[in-house]
Amino acid sequence: MSNRVVVTGIGAVSPVGNTAADFIDNILASKSGVAPITKFDAASTGITLACEVKDFDPGKRLSKRDYKRLDAYAQYGLYSAVEAMEQAGLHANENYQPEDLGVIYGTGIGGIQTIEEQTKKAYLKGPKRVSPLFVPKSISNMAAGNISMYFDARNTSQTIVNACASGTNAIGDAFDYIKAGRAKVMITGGTEAAVTTMGIAGFAALTALSTQTDPEQASLPFDEDRNGFVMGEGAGTLVLEDYEHAKARGAKILAELVGYGTTSDAYHLTAPEPDGRGAISAMRQALAEGHIDLTELDYVNAHGTATHANDVSEAGAIEKLFADNDHLKTSSIKGMVGHSLGAAGGLEGVALVGALQHGQMPVNVGLHHQDPEIHIQLVNEENNRGPLKTAISNSFGFGGHNAVIAMRKWEDA
Repeated sequence: MSNRVVVTGIGAVSPVGNTAADFIDNILASKSGVAPITKFDAASTGITLACEVKDFDPGKRLSKRDYKRLDAYAQYGLYSAVEAMEQAGLHANENYQPEDLGVIYGTGIGGIQTIEEQTKKAYLKGPKRVSPLFVPKSISNMAAGNISMYFDARNTSQTIVNACASGTNAIGDAFDYIKAGRAKVMITGGTEAAVTTMGIAGFAALTALSTQTDPEQASLPFDEDRNGFVMGEGAGTLVLEDYEHAKARGAKILAELVGYGTTSDAYHLTAPEPDGRGAISAMRQALAEGHIDLTELDYVNAHGTATHANDVSEAGAIEKLFADNDHLKTSSIKGMVGHSLGAAGGLEGVALVGALQHGQMPVNVGLHHQDPEIHIQLVNEENNRGPLKTAISNSFGFGGHNAVIAMRKWEDA
């Protein structure tokens, strides 16, 4: 018999708030984090807008010793993990053993800020001037590594790098770890800090980013006038726990994670398979494992990037799979927080917990005129409340990575 897995802590660093509570409150209030880029001079990239993390002070939760040797992506991840563990009320050698705590964390790019800084230094001042911390600050496993060191987590420590599916794949793999009895507690989620010259320039070269200068017209998931995604950043962390372990220590349970699906399109470097069969298969897997009937599901947190290829493919997959479900509603939070790549699944996992707790779905901000190719029911101000007991979150990454998690509202047994 497999173990039940519950969420006992959440943390967030985001374009609309640097705590989980602020992040959830603001997305449920439809607050947008789209704004002019301030982290570098982006004029020559042709892109003017991003969803940057704002007013972030790592010293509010971390000592200088904890964060000064970390790239921003690792700072975001560790900061949100500290919040999540504090909410969970978990303390080493008090109510968990280090060998029972593991970390599986996601990122799409890792320490790109450090890579840019040190590459410039190497060319301008010579290779001997490259920082000795270049490698440990830039490599993609260091968010997970620093989280595990901070909490003395001596179970597994892993990093998932699956592009935009990284955060959701990390959550799903952590879920599997507890379900199989290999750990009692897992810290999981995703982080990214790619609002940089190369981050923006690279995606602009792919013509994937919105070139809009009006923040209200930039990130438009499922809208007929969408013109690309807006780069986001931040981190979302969940503390997952074996139900019996959480119950024994009297933990407050926020939601139950019940299913996970993951597939590959095996189709194209950047484009999703147009018929959406990989996405359909991943959603089916998550629902089947969670014993959620297709007609029972209440809400889909869509990947919803505001690119034509993703939006049409994903909406078509949802329409096919849930053809007999007339109450299902869908939205993407990327109209508010942009697309944070490897962090997207982490933040959206936190958003899913918040939606289930509040009985309120985030509005599909940016939807002015629904694309006539899209026939699913999208969340708006009139239909965003009501019975909300089951939900899934979709993440799809370059290379054909598909990941879906399923949650149920927690109701005390």
